[in-house]
Amino acid sequence: MKKLLLMCFCLSTVISAAELQAHNYSIQSKPIKVTISHSALSGIGVEKDVMRRDPSDIIKVGDLYYLWYSKGKISPGYDATLWYATSLDGHYWTEKGQALAKGEVGSWEGGSVFTPNILVAEDKYWLFYTGTSQPYKKPFNPDSKIGLVVSDSPDGPWKRINTEPVLTNSDKKSDFDSHLIDDASLIVRDGKYWLYYKGRQLGKSPKHTQMGLAIAENPQGPYKKVSSNPVIPGNHEVFVWPQGTGVAAMIGKRAPANIKHSILYAEDGLNFSKTHHVVGHPWAAGAYRPEAFTDSNKGEIPTWGVEIGKATKQLPFIHRFDVTEKN
Repeated sequence: MKKLLLMCFCLSTVISAAELQAHNYSIQSKPIKVTISHSALSGIGVEKDVMRRDPSDIIKVGDLYYLWYSKGKISPGYDATLWYATSLDGHYWTEKGQALAKGEVGSWEGGSVFTPNILVAEDKYWLFYTGTSQPYKKPFNPDSKIGLVVSDSPDGPWKRINTEPVLTNSDKKSDFDSHLIDDASLIVRDGKYWLYYKGRQLGKSPKHTQMGLAIAENPQGPYKKVSSNPVIPGNHEVFVWPQGTGVAAMIGKRAPANIKHSILYAEDGLNFSKTHHVVGHPWAAGAYRPEAFTDSNKGEIPTWGVEIGKATKQLPFIHRFDVTEKN
């Protein structure tokens, strides 16, 4: 019996090692360490009485990097519009203007539009974002949902797909996303559009936020939530990318102890396990992910991106981060 158990253990170890090699992760005797460094950037950094936060992932069009973000005059994103900036090098940015205004008063997005993210597909640009219906005032109970606009150019103009959100909170109280959903992040996988998002259950606090997944056959949807949601049992921000033949996610401090400050990996994009330890996790990251929409099975850990910056007596601003991976 002991010999049989030992054989089973050895076999599982071999399979695990082979899987890691197949997904661009080398075999390690100890956890792989990822260190995040942080630095100021120009053009969309600290500015008096101006809030910039919730940066999108970054795309490159020609010689220019493009980035979208929430902009307003208060610290939270609940009274914001969507703006964008471009850069030649990821350090010096030029703010180009507003990309999307709030929706009509009384609509699901009449209070704020914020937390944008981008998908490039079918020779178009698809900008996902979060909306709330009510004007911001304390105390505030957000009713956020996810909307979508489309353009032939990253510079716009942007057209709303319809008057309704593309993804909404569950109407079943016991579901993890029955209160709100937010923070879309898109990848293309097996010819389909995978939308990872965060959700919160009715009666729960932000620290109980978890991550879900919805998949569509077309960029505009319909997006159908997977039955195994939530796919990650924690994390307040959604930072995902294709990693080899699977999907990886970076997890911050608002997560269960066994996964916080880590990178998780899932071969199937659904069942995640820890592969890396992260030091200096970025806050609400948006990364340059060159393989996010190629469906190439060649994705790797992003090497740089942007995040929300924090400073004493300053409204949130956009900051840069860089990633170093060490065995």
